[in-house]
Amino acid sequence: MNHIICLHYNYTGKLDHRNCSSSCPGTINAKTTVFLIICSLIVLENLTVLVAIWRNHKFHNRMYFFIANLALCDLLAGVAYVVNLLLSGEKTMQLSTNVWFIREGSLFVALSASIFSLLAIAIERHLTMIKMRPYDANKNYRVFLLIGTCWIIAITLGALPILGWNCLGDLRDCSKVLPLYSKKYVAFCITVFMVLLLAMSILYARIYILVKSSSRKVSKHSSSEHAMSLLRTVIIVVGVFIVCWTPIFILLLVDVASEERFSIIYKAEWFIGVAVLNSAMNPVIYTLASREMRRAFLSLICGACYRRRGSANGGGNRPYLEPSRSRSKSWSSQNNPNQHQRSSSQAELERGQEAGPGKASGRKGAVWEEKD
Repeated sequence: MNHIICLHYNYTGKLDHRNCSSSCPGTINAKTTVFLIICSLIVLENLTVLVAIWRNHKFHNRMYFFIANLALCDLLAGVAYVVNLLLSGEKTMQLSTNVWFIREGSLFVALSASIFSLLAIAIERHLTMIKMRPYDANKNYRVFLLIGTCWIIAITLGALPILGWNCLGDLRDCSKVLPLYSKKYVAFCITVFMVLLLAMSILYARIYILVKSSSRKVSKHSSSEHAMSLLRTVIIVVGVFIVCWTPIFILLLVDVASEERFSIIYKAEWFIGVAVLNSAMNPVIYTLASREMRRAFLSLICGACYRRRGSANGGGNRPYLEPSRSRSKSWSSQNNPNQHQRSSSQAELERGQEAGPGKASGRKGAVWEEKD
């Protein structure tokens, strides 16, 4: 048993509010099981997003690079929360102090990177709507620079407690939700996240004003429908993010600002679960709001089923391909000029046979004479 962790949990009152199922060794309660199932869905959904973007070359542009980074953050958040759940309960008191910081910090890094990714998407959308130009593949370095900056800041914030910004030397400064974290550190992180959400709200409000004031100009661009679809998708993502994260922000504010030990504070796992649930909502939003992503999802999920069905039916599917025979011919003629020439010669021969049946019959007679 780690006496430091036990001391902090006892001082903050979290040790007394642990339920009996957490104190029974080798048991997983129904709540943990539900959270594990949700995390598994989070991993599968966001992995599908990443594979869909990777396999479709039309998604290899700035906006979808940011969406892929957001999916990666959500995937890692699901994995980190699974690790957090498996190392919680009776195993908490057996962890070393550094492992405890890594357990909590890994989830914090993934969720922080998700917030910074949303801000990066807002910045990119704002710049794109101002310039009203299609994506330039030669300027992708800015995308990767922004993504790298997001991860560096998130990792730095998550590593601050293990680097020394904690309450190991001052029990009075300990958070009741995270007993080894300093209240000053929690307040600092809440302030940073609130500023980021305020910046995103301002950016999207400005984008809405720009689009509304220049609707005629936007309609002249061929990529305006695509840009508006992505804009609508990202706005929904940010709205759902705010709804999912507001409860945990309010709970942490109460924890930092008040010395009272409210019972709701010791039920923080539900608030954290709602925040992590946001990582499961983003792929659903992509599928419903973006037609291209919906097609990519369906082709990725159902492609194996279609291929399996086609291999089972064999030649039975050929009649269904008859309407597209002319399209296949045109493709083959473009890729095989000799075949096109043979087809033209055959067509001329058929026309000659129709125009001069006597010549055709004479040819046939000559052939039969040669055979005789």
